[in-house]
Amino acid sequence: MEAIQPPRDAEVVIGVVLMTFLVMLLGALSESPVWLLGLLVFLPGAASALCTLRQTKFVFAWTALVVIVIMLVRHGDGRPWSDRILMVLLTLALGTVSVYTCHRRLHREHEMLRLRSTAAAMQRHILRPLPLLTDDVLVDGVYEPVQEDRLVGGDIYDVVVSPWGTRVLIGDVQGKGLPAVGAAFAVIGAFRANAHREPTLTALVDTLDASVVRHNSYAAQTGDDERFVTALIINVDAHEEAQVINCGHVAPQLLHDADITTPAPDSGVPLGLADLAVEPATVGWFSFPPGATLLLSTDGLTETRSADGSFYPLAERLAERVSLSPTDLPRDLYNDARAFAGAGDQHDDVAILSVRRTP
Repeated sequence: MEAIQPPRDAEVVIGVVLMTFLVMLLGALSESPVWLLGLLVFLPGAASALCTLRQTKFVFAWTALVVIVIMLVRHGDGRPWSDRILMVLLTLALGTVSVYTCHRRLHREHEMLRLRSTAAAMQRHILRPLPLLTDDVLVDGVYEPVQEDRLVGGDIYDVVVSPWGTRVLIGDVQGKGLPAVGAAFAVIGAFRANAHREPTLTALVDTLDASVVRHNSYAAQTGDDERFVTALIINVDAHEEAQVINCGHVAPQLLHDADITTPAPDSGVPLGLADLAVEPATVGWFSFPPGATLLLSTDGLTETRSADGSFYPLAERLAERVSLSPTDLPRDLYNDARAFAGAGDQHDDVAILSVRRTP
């Protein structure tokens, strides 16, 4: 919810005066001047939806003054005083309600803005602002939760500089929106706590899996659903080859010299389901030369559907954008996917990262 930008004081004064003049002019030309005068009674109500509290009070006072003066001036039109008193009381009652309504609206807007500011501060601590530059890579991207009034959803990412290189995480919690946030917190917290402690990616993935298991145990106690998390963890150091573990996540795309390849490490089970795996997670290696860009995404991008039900052709659209900079590529892909989906709403959180290998 965004706060309504109120009009300037001069605009309010001019608008009220013009409306009063118009009503009085029509009243002079009409056979029902009192009925037309009743239109002024609703001016404070309109002001309460758009104006500040002070402006609404001014409109109320102006309207009450005009109505009272006109009722007194037209005392000889034959109408009983009871009708005049009723009109004045109606004006005062509606004006009072309008001022109260304006006060409640402004209070609600203030609370919503305060909560949104708090959520934005929380997001900065949970999901690091992009771009991020380390000695090994430049990471940029776009993050769009499915619920526009939420700044954090079920897709996650993080970047940690460790003694063994830069470690990048992208993940997707089962489900979406606020119900998935708890598991997202658990994985990000474990990643930050252990990425600079565990010397191997396999040990790091074990700690991430354990964090999801602990979260699910707590969720079961509180009656919430248990969840798993697909994730892709990459380690980039000074060597030309990078390490990757895929825990049931969307495969990365490597762009280099106008070529697009898909590093295809063995895909293991998602985090939280390690007990179901036949074999433990294994590390894959792939060439990641200087100047190359690795595109990471969640299924919010790859599973975007058009009106006819077809999936977003990521490989095809990526081939058309190999010349884009790593900074522009994620946002351009996101905008293209939204256009591909047409007028429909976004149905899942979307995270797209570009990881550029620094020379």
